[in-house]
Amino acid sequence: MTVRRRHLTRETTAAVPVARLVAVVLLVAGGLVVGLLPGVAARPAYAHAYLLESSPVDGQVLASPPAEVRLRFDEAVSLGGRSIQLLDPTGKELAIGAAQFADGKADTARASLPRDLAEGTYVVSWRVTSVDSHVVSGAFSFSVGHPSAMAADVEQDADRVVPVVAAVGRGVAYLGVALALGGGVFVAAIWPAGRGDRRGRRVVWSGFAGLAAGTAVVLLVQGPYADGRPLTGVFDPGLLGATLSTRLGYALLARLVLVAVLGVVFLIAVGRPSPVADAEPTAPEPGGPETGGPEPASRCEPGGVGRRVVLPVVAVVGAIAMTLTWTLADHAQSGTQIWLAVPATSLHLLAMALWLGGLVTLALCVLAPAGKRDPGLLSLEPALPRFSRLALLCFAVIAVTGLYLSWRQVGTWGALGATGFGRLLLVKLAVVLGVLALASGSRRFVQRRDRARRTPLDSGAGVRRLRRSVAGEVVLGIVVVSITAVLVDTAPARTSYAPPVDTTVPFPIAGAVNASGPYGGLRGGSIQVKIEPARPGGNTADIYLTGRDGRLVPVPEISGALESRDRSVPALPVAVTAAEPGHYVAGSMSIPYPGEWALRLDIRVSDFDETRVRVPFTAQ
Repeated sequence: MTVRRRHLTRETTAAVPVARLVAVVLLVAGGLVVGLLPGVAARPAYAHAYLLESSPVDGQVLASPPAEVRLRFDEAVSLGGRSIQLLDPTGKELAIGAAQFADGKADTARASLPRDLAEGTYVVSWRVTSVDSHVVSGAFSFSVGHPSAMAADVEQDADRVVPVVAAVGRGVAYLGVALALGGGVFVAAIWPAGRGDRRGRRVVWSGFAGLAAGTAVVLLVQGPYADGRPLTGVFDPGLLGATLSTRLGYALLARLVLVAVLGVVFLIAVGRPSPVADAEPTAPEPGGPETGGPEPASRCEPGGVGRRVVLPVVAVVGAIAMTLTWTLADHAQSGTQIWLAVPATSLHLLAMALWLGGLVTLALCVLAPAGKRDPGLLSLEPALPRFSRLALLCFAVIAVTGLYLSWRQVGTWGALGATGFGRLLLVKLAVVLGVLALASGSRRFVQRRDRARRTPLDSGAGVRRLRRSVAGEVVLGIVVVSITAVLVDTAPARTSYAPPVDTTVPFPIAGAVNASGPYGGLRGGSIQVKIEPARPGGNTADIYLTGRDGRLVPVPEISGALESRDRSVPALPVAVTAAEPGHYVAGSMSIPYPGEWALRLDIRVSDFDETRVRVPFTAQ
């Protein structure tokens, strides 16, 4: 009966890490899905590159059909089979030339158009992949002859499940690399007794499995994601082939190879667990390696040199290469200081993996609850003090690299609260501060044990507090991973933030304005213009006509136009309507691309006279 009961206890204990890992994965997936739900984190379609200019210009009315469409972006992009589409006024897709790079420039795309386009408004829908492997999409319209009464609506994401599945795959891969690298280091180097414990091995192998599965999901889904296809497109070999020819495809294939290589390294490093050691893990022998004693004789054999030198070198190189499979195909590849962003991001990811993976292994294996595992059989020496020192180093690296990367991706203080990326970053910072608070308590426990010099583990209130603290760190660490996975899929604040325009210009002195007439108050007055968000795409302009006495002054009519510094770009009409006396609104002012613009206002001040005012501004 005793043997049977002991067997059941081992089976139950072995199932605990697996069940907890499943819960962790579900938590990550749930956090990602919530973060991607419409309305929860409103942001432009995962844009990381943005359109600088187009030909024809958005809203332009042409006398004859254009020969081609050209799109110029702020960085290099990748093109697919459906990168540029043309819809007629009824929404029907027309056959056009294949999208290709113009003049050999990787940041400019073109497609030839039919020469027999009828009069009306056409919509150009575009969808490309930016250098950081994220999809950029948008649409604009132009008219031939005269605008149509109505233009086609464009649905940028036909299947909203695809980006969610891709994000979940990335989240699982993040968690997997943490458990594989951090757990592997913990079992192989920090906790020598764990080499013979199946629970630590299960944590690490679960990490490798999650890393491989998440990577495979991203590899399969990237094709439909980039091409705007439904999830069934994962079975299209053409889309998979297109993905494999991109920078992201190379990185994902390299990651799968590295999973196999590091898996073999871990298997060789820890060897096969002995049934005896797995059934009855015991405290370290006096004078053994766990207490600083001499290495076992097997380490002095010829084969031990390879284990001590070759395997660590291969493991370190493989871990660094693993982080590069992310940083060579993500935000680090766009923006400024790429030469510094790539190593900083790699160090940030590696430090996160070593800390979180080691923490999960510590919580599930070393700090097993007394009801399931006798704490007297598991010594915290040397695992706890070693991991405490490693965690302190990881936190220092995370803090330094995190501050730099935050500055690089945000740029200005105003972007923190005004963009989805900035708000997510603030939430992540708050969670990290919570982790630091819990970690400081755990470190004080370690320091007290070191000062007391007590070999046996006291199983009283101190250990229970340590377990709760470490469990809290694990939960908050998973939250950090979830937020990080959503941040990777969110437009950086430096590209999505533009301070709103709020400028005031004096009303021009015009002889046509009679000082004693109904609009005489405009003499010596001003015109205030507010434009939000002052970015390419749809904008709202509020126009206030203020007299010299500070009161709003209504006028018979205001018409507007958007003018570019580039004289080759025609002026784009802007519809202005009255919101209240003296307050006028342009509710659908479309800015084609970033740069220097001017809002031209033609203000009619009498039945026969009008005054023209130009309000310059910058669209970012």
